[in-house]
Amino acid sequence: MSTAPKRPTFISAVFYKDPLAALDWLERAFGFERRMLITDADGNLAHSEMDHGDGTIMVGSEWTDYIASPANTGGRNTQNVHVQVTDGIDALFARATAAGAGVARPLEDQFYGDRTFSVRDPEGHVWSFAQTTEIVTREEAEQRSGLKIDGWTDSACP
Repeated sequence: MSTAPKRPTFISAVFYKDPLAALDWLERAFGFERRMLITDADGNLAHSEMDHGDGTIMVGSEWTDYIASPANTGGRNTQNVHVQVTDGIDALFARATAAGAGVARPLEDQFYGDRTFSVRDPEGHVWSFAQTTEIVTREEAEQRSGLKIDGWTDSACP
């Protein structure tokens, strides 16, 4: 009996009008790597998965009436996919914008010690990226932001 492969606890599924084009763009813009690609007899995408670091996303098509790309909802999103990287945030921002990502939030340092940006892909999905560049205590973050922060330990910022 074989053991099932280890899967992340959470995997976000992102839906596109043209999921095959989205796979290519996500590779080019963000460096995601295809892990699984399942197509039907006509070559249409049935299911796919992509990895980035130790995370996984599913990329799919608008296969039922309750699934839609932001391109078919007036650009509105009900979620944001967030990716935490360990290095190269500035180069990643340059790579994403060179691939045509629209800047939703520019690359900037945050009060909690991360350098972040948010971009929109060609169909309007919002993707945010962050890299911890400074270890900040809860007290420092509160002082910098003027916010009261509960549930933060100094070893694990938000």
